[in-house]
Amino acid sequence: MSESVETEVVKDETASDRFLISDLCDLVGTYMNEDQVKQVYDAYLFGAQAHEGQIRISGEPYIFHPIAVARILAEMHMDVKSIVASILHDVLEDTAATRKLIAREFGDDVAMLVDGVSKMTHIKFKNKIEEQAENTQKVLLAMSQDIRVIMIKLADRLHNMRTLDALRPDKRRRIARETLEIYIPIANRLGIYTIRHELEDRVLRALYPTRYRVLEHAVNKASGHRKEVIRKIDKALVSRLGQLGINAEVLSRKKHLFSLYNKMKDKHLPFNKVLDVYAMRVLVDSVDDCYRVLGAVHNLFKPIPGRFKDYIAIPKSNGYQSLHTALYGPHGIPMEVQIRTEEMDIFAESGIAAHWLYKSPDDSGMISAHARARDWLTGILEMQQTAGDSLEFLENVKVDLFHDEVYVYTPEGDIIKLPRNATPVDFAYSVHTDIGNTCVAAKLDHSFAPLNTPLYSGQTVEIITSPSARPNPAWLNYVVTSKARSNIRNYLKNLQADEAMSQGRRLLDRCLKGLGMRLDDVPEDTLKNTLDEYGFETIGDLLEDVGMGNRPPSLVVRRLVPERIPHGDSEETREMKSLVPLAIHGTEGMVVSYGRCCCPIPGDPIIGVLSKGRGIVIHREACRNIDSIRPQTDKFIDVNWADDAEGEFACMVRLDVSNKPGVLARSATVISDEGANIENVEVEDRDGLSTSILYQLTVGNRYHLACIIKRLRKLPNVMLIQRV
Repeated sequence: MSESVETEVVKDETASDRFLISDLCDLVGTYMNEDQVKQVYDAYLFGAQAHEGQIRISGEPYIFHPIAVARILAEMHMDVKSIVASILHDVLEDTAATRKLIAREFGDDVAMLVDGVSKMTHIKFKNKIEEQAENTQKVLLAMSQDIRVIMIKLADRLHNMRTLDALRPDKRRRIARETLEIYIPIANRLGIYTIRHELEDRVLRALYPTRYRVLEHAVNKASGHRKEVIRKIDKALVSRLGQLGINAEVLSRKKHLFSLYNKMKDKHLPFNKVLDVYAMRVLVDSVDDCYRVLGAVHNLFKPIPGRFKDYIAIPKSNGYQSLHTALYGPHGIPMEVQIRTEEMDIFAESGIAAHWLYKSPDDSGMISAHARARDWLTGILEMQQTAGDSLEFLENVKVDLFHDEVYVYTPEGDIIKLPRNATPVDFAYSVHTDIGNTCVAAKLDHSFAPLNTPLYSGQTVEIITSPSARPNPAWLNYVVTSKARSNIRNYLKNLQADEAMSQGRRLLDRCLKGLGMRLDDVPEDTLKNTLDEYGFETIGDLLEDVGMGNRPPSLVVRRLVPERIPHGDSEETREMKSLVPLAIHGTEGMVVSYGRCCCPIPGDPIIGVLSKGRGIVIHREACRNIDSIRPQTDKFIDVNWADDAEGEFACMVRLDVSNKPGVLARSATVISDEGANIENVEVEDRDGLSTSILYQLTVGNRYHLACIIKRLRKLPNVMLIQRV
């Protein structure tokens, strides 16, 4: 067993551990020949002379920074041209040296690498955002020609983050945020986890220094208590693998503060709930041994359901390969185990840099990973050709780098950033509130799609609007952005209040009409007394309450004009009881709904039921669900369908058919041809010879439904059809 430290503590470089050119030459000498080491030393002499007299903000001679960058690459066994270029990476930007001079001294490849990493200092930019976009575009395009450019840039950024404390707090935060948004995702995309993890921890310390210190202290304090548990797990694993004759190295996997912090934040977990997951890594000689170890650990400890992932059979997009499983360890404590070969482990740490670090002509995984990187770089070139400017190009690159965000396009080519699982409705509201409020349909890549379809990066989204459209309450079930959700709720709340007031006035006027009055005829002092009695400030509040079904209109009328209310079985009473029914147009909105139990449609005899908070619920007169409340006459409203009733109304149709091929398809085609929408279909096998098909449709009226039923009845194999 070899046990590694569980947590990396981020330390800054000081004069006492400064890395000198002699140290660099010794390091590269472990894998380079003498001639290559001499090239590295010659590059140092050239760089030291070019940077002579230049001092970093930290107070040290500038040449120490290029040497430190070269050290990072040398530790990854990068080739001699990468090391030479890293030593010279700032000479074009900060000295009088030219690309032509570098090419003459060290070759065209080194000159290209140095130029690719150098910022564009000769151009004046409007702001920092434009400058960042232009320089990032330059680096990424150079990277598409030679991937070593980004390796040098990542090493440069890593050393800058290591020496960040010398800068002003505002500059530290700006550089840290840029690192988080661009360089960490690139390191992740290329699978260079060693650089990615250190950058993440340093970003955390720069952006949230107090949180970093608290978390670091908690981890250090907890580490002592965990050693005994790790020792038990390690001993059990080594013993079992030894019994099976598997040559393996068991390590405790390093935990990074940034990942711990994100887990606590995203899952709202306390520290002790995150740190109780023990992480182990098992390194073996072959892929076959990986799966043998997997079986062994599953026999040794109980696996946690749903937590196994096979990244060997299906590698990640950056080429990462490993088996991941989660188990219940000693005392039921959860632990994570990663199983991989040594070659996979090298690639997991160094990513695409392993192309230089570990060369093996028979390693198909390495070749495949390198091909993936090449494909991505080719895509970057295509992005640059279609992008209008550097800002758009940078946003296009982020589409590939950020998997927790979705980047989609408007028909005009503008990029809209949305969270994962966003829908066309979220997109519509992100463009403009009015577009969201009047959205009726959407096209994704020029094809119609439902409004609840999740969006994916790279899609072009077109929203179709209608001036008469309004938000649907069902949208709240699938929108994910706070802007969409708040706007929908606010619009529906105001719309419901307006509709309820209009409906309340209609109901009161209908009752008063039997008394030869209208609401406007009620004396102002009588109206005020009624409002005070009910506890309302305005007539609008009263009307809204009536319209929402919270207060029967007949009772309100009795309070408004008690002296006009007839008693007994007089002619006036009979006249009040035979009021003209309230006309239902189908466009009343949220204050009129339709019973799902009986599914009334225009043409059906109907009755209205006042329901608290819902307004009027329309039922068919024969609906059995309202039998229990028929004695409560104040809850009922006489209604009928207006001559111009319109809209889509739900109904249910059942077909009993013979079990023959194509019956479902033919019946669905008939319904579609008749202009009806199929909301849902349920198929139930009856006796093996026949089947019941239950269609939930939306139709315009009873005549429309009759036409559909007539055509369905003519289909072969349809034995019975009825409206449910």
